[in-house]
Amino acid sequence: MDFVGALDFFTSPDGIICLIVGAIVGGLAMQLRKGWGIGLVGNIVTGAIGGVISGYVFDTINVIDVGDYADPVIAAIVGAVILVGIVGLLRQ
Repeated sequence: MDFVGALDFFTSPDGIICLIVGAIVGGLAMQLRKGWGIGLVGNIVTGAIGGVISGYVFDTINVIDVGDYADPVIAAIVGAVILVGIVGLLRQ
């Protein structure tokens, strides 16, 4: 995918779903592990970034094909958990 293809993903419903789900997962990470990560807002932003990046990667290499709305949700959860976890570990 080129720059236009990436821009299409980020403005598509899949990109928006990845952004929202990633933000929710990032916020939940703060609630599940008190005092872990970079604060509520930082975890939300980190989760959103991780969700969008993994959604784009999963979409590009076509890793999963479960359903129209399940694919971006699963990709966002995986990416948000990984990125929030990495940032949380680096922070401590």
